[in-house]
Amino acid sequence: MDVTIFHNPRCSKSRAALDYLKDHDITPLVVSYLTDTPDVATLADLFQRMGITPFQALRSNETKAKELNLDETSSDSEILHAMVAHPQLIERPIVVTARGVVIARPTEKIEEIL
Repeated sequence: MDVTIFHNPRCSKSRAALDYLKDHDITPLVVSYLTDTPDVATLADLFQRMGITPFQALRSNETKAKELNLDETSSDSEILHAMVAHPQLIERPIVVTARGVVIARPTEKIEEIL
């Protein structure tokens, strides 16, 4: 099974998701999204596949989100472009399989797409 994880090694939830996959004998493609940031189209596709809006995938409590005045009234385009420019705004970890896409919070959500 092909699995991709958009990973932040400094995030405990992201590390837990990676460990979960490895514990299930899955070696995912690891995308360090802080340095290899997905483009607007990729993010839009991931969120659409999850059935969520960009705002729902926004780390709205991050200082940068507040500085940019990003909130539920912001357009999808505005949020997506902010995420590309400031990838720390993307909720993580995002796990992708052929069966679906989840934000793995809690880690057990990965089971839904395996």
